[in-house]
Amino acid sequence: MASEFWLIAGLGNPGSKYEGTRHNMGFMTADVLAQRWQVNFSDHKGLALLGKGMMSLEGRTQKFFLAKPLTYMNDSGNAVASICAYYQIEPDHVIVIHDDMDLDFGRIKVKAGGSAGGHNGIKSIDRSLNTPKYARVRMGVGHAQRGHDNTINWVLGGFGPDQRKQLPDFLADGADATEDIMFAGLAKTQEKFNGR
Repeated sequence: MASEFWLIAGLGNPGSKYEGTRHNMGFMTADVLAQRWQVNFSDHKGLALLGKGMMSLEGRTQKFFLAKPLTYMNDSGNAVASICAYYQIEPDHVIVIHDDMDLDFGRIKVKAGGSAGGHNGIKSIDRSLNTPKYARVRMGVGHAQRGHDNTINWVLGGFGPDQRKQLPDFLADGADATEDIMFAGLAKTQEKFNGR
């Protein structure tokens, strides 16, 4: 029987050197959700920090696991697949939150399935779950200016002062979008966030 739990996985790289970088948008959004729903993280098989929570919105309740993979971005799938197998969570109950360079900073797009768009964390999860059909909350971080910097330095870079000011609201929106997928479904969440 499939689990009644959802798995929310925020992607990032572990370690203080990566804290607050663009590539860690998923971790940061997961932290907002953890704070919001009083989730405490503990170690899951050395693969992820994992916490369990319950959210109640409009008189309905959803149980969920919140994960921050410790495997580094390129092996995120190992952590996600391990948790799914252990708790019998199907891909249609998985939500992955990640940074996306194809979207301007502050933009959020919600989707399920489709291409990994060059994101190594997503490629890894697609491989490990044998499907791209799980929900994704794509958090826009914008692009490096051409010739100005390379992609790796860009995604592993921090935010400028303006963006830092906007970050708390942006992360709260990402957390809202994640909750909406669970409570309102993908289509309604897309209507609400994708056109902003």
